[in-house]
Amino acid sequence: MKSTALFTDLYELTMGQSYFETLGVKATFELFVRNLPPNRGYLIAAGLEDVCKYLLNFRFVDDDIEFLKERGFKDEFLDFLREIRFTGDVWAIPEGELVFQNEPMLRVTAPIIEAQLFETFVINTINFQTLIATKASRVVSSAKGRPVIDFGSRRAHGFDAGLKAARASYIGGCIGTSNVLAGKLYKMPIYGTMAHSYIEAFSNEKEAFKAWLKSWGTDTILLIDTYDTLRGVRNAIEAVKELTGRRMLKGVRIDSGRLVNLSKEVRRILDEAGFEATKIFVSGGLDEYTIGDYLEEGGVADFFGIGSSMVTSDDAPKIDIVYKLVESEENGKLIPKMKIAEGEKITLPGAKQVFRIGDEDKYVRDIIGLSQENLLGEKKLVQIFKNGELLYKLPTLDKIRERAQAELRKLPDECRRIRNPATYPVEVSRELLKLTERMRKNLLA
Repeated sequence: MKSTALFTDLYELTMGQSYFETLGVKATFELFVRNLPPNRGYLIAAGLEDVCKYLLNFRFVDDDIEFLKERGFKDEFLDFLREIRFTGDVWAIPEGELVFQNEPMLRVTAPIIEAQLFETFVINTINFQTLIATKASRVVSSAKGRPVIDFGSRRAHGFDAGLKAARASYIGGCIGTSNVLAGKLYKMPIYGTMAHSYIEAFSNEKEAFKAWLKSWGTDTILLIDTYDTLRGVRNAIEAVKELTGRRMLKGVRIDSGRLVNLSKEVRRILDEAGFEATKIFVSGGLDEYTIGDYLEEGGVADFFGIGSSMVTSDDAPKIDIVYKLVESEENGKLIPKMKIAEGEKITLPGAKQVFRIGDEDKYVRDIIGLSQENLLGEKKLVQIFKNGELLYKLPTLDKIRERAQAELRKLPDECRRIRNPATYPVEVSRELLKLTERMRKNLLA
């Protein structure tokens, strides 16, 4: 059996051995984002499904135990790890929901060793997929209704990142991916055209187009910028007419050059030749900023293909996401805990809930309160696990995608701006503020 239990930082295990010997208590940890990345007015939660599958299958196999034994861990602790399974409770904001600064995205209450061991995987998984889902939603927003496709797997930071980025970009609003394995694993649409190498392999461009059309018919997209884009579109038109005698081709793709000017000329040439229904697919170094500029300058596009910038979230490649202790068991009761430090690294104590307040059309503000409070607004964290059992029915990827689109429509427009978005209001409840101040004074006394 393949195990991922060792996908953790060493100190989680060294702390675990000490906990095992001295402190067998329950604890609560929360995952949250301290500050949103630059030019981000929101985040789209993603990655929860992978966390659920990880917790359901969490175990150390014999090879793991042997490896740890060689690193000096004690036999008694290793025997404990051999039998460990997740037995705790999890609450989380579902995938596709909006998340803002300091709001708990996920809450784990479990024996402290269990809760601590999951930290690395949980941060890694939710951080990356949330980052990419958010980036994709911005690209899709800039495209103003034109479909966007993920082309980024080859530029992603590794095999797993390419797959997870394809999934997350679909949640963010892309219509599909070029990654075939992602299509199989996640049951999402796959798209593809051709590479410049295909054109170069033939004696000339028109012969390449004809060969492709013989294989795939006219319901396809021809890449026209290998040599000269305007000559390429004319060759595409001639190849279709010579083979079929008709004026029918699904699309042409432009991947380089002065895209705005070229797209206008390509559209003109297609229309004059009677190919008014042929779509123009634009790719090549695009992101939410360049797409916005492209359309403002009158560039023509029916589809966009986005690669490197989206799968790496190149303008904001990380989220300030942390997993912090907020409760620890004392005398059989969970007691609020908090971290105090200079600057922004103070944590809000206690198990918390997010209450989202809105009217019929738009969200107005969020309140972070204690989990037992009954405040105005919709409670956003829902129970996922209870005593190690999965209670939550995992939605399909399409349902998550639909939820994300519906959530974004309810976000105030000024918070969705691509540049310099407004800050969505997030407040802290009166009870939580009082608890925080009381604990701060006691800890500093």
